[in-house]
Amino acid sequence: MADENETPQVADAAPEATEAAPTEGRGPRGPRGGRGGGNRDGRGGGRGRRDDRRPREDDGEELIEKLVHINRVSKTVKGGKRFGFAALVVVGDGKGRAGFGHGKAREVPEAISKATAAAKKAMVRVPLKDGRTLHHDGLGHFGAGRVTVRTAPAGTGIIAGGPMRAVFESLGVADVVTKSVGTSNPYNMIRATFEALKDQTSPRSVAQRRGKKVSDLLGRGGLNQAEAEAAAEAVTE
Repeated sequence: MADENETPQVADAAPEATEAAPTEGRGPRGPRGGRGGGNRDGRGGGRGRRDDRRPREDDGEELIEKLVHINRVSKTVKGGKRFGFAALVVVGDGKGRAGFGHGKAREVPEAISKATAAAKKAMVRVPLKDGRTLHHDGLGHFGAGRVTVRTAPAGTGIIAGGPMRAVFESLGVADVVTKSVGTSNPYNMIRATFEALKDQTSPRSVAQRRGKKVSDLLGRGGLNQAEAEAAAEAVTE
């Protein structure tokens, strides 16, 4: 009978111990809601808020993002192989501004985000004729790659392959003829393409640099005065 009376006492003491454990365990819960946890969560949350604010700078314009190439590399370490990824991204607004960037990370999404951020910082403006094609032909050279870009009439479309097509689509060019020789490396092709685009000039910028009228420059191309003035008024950039 004595043993039967002691057993309920032990059983009653167990719930008291379990109920007291959470009160005594406020120390482990304290860092999450206390001062230490606030610092850790604050630092982590702060970085997330800054990353979220970056796209808000471009809320006024819609950017076109093109993933051109992803390269996977591996490094042999003591425990095995360590994989990494490199991404090449082209970004443009479809209205004459474009840029490219590359990023490296252990994961593909992080590499793409790094490349996109780098491309947004390196965007350049290219003057377009009638908002659809280039003003004149151009040549670009980088490394072993040589690129030729040529203006084209309406309805031609984008005659370009691989990485070069991504550049013109993000740039907003609708009619262009291109040729790439010497290399198929997407990095060199992209760089050579942007070297050719950086040399593009518009009649308005040339006229301002030389202190002349746009109609005077267009008149040298075989147009009469009336046609040159009409063409000069049509030039928007």
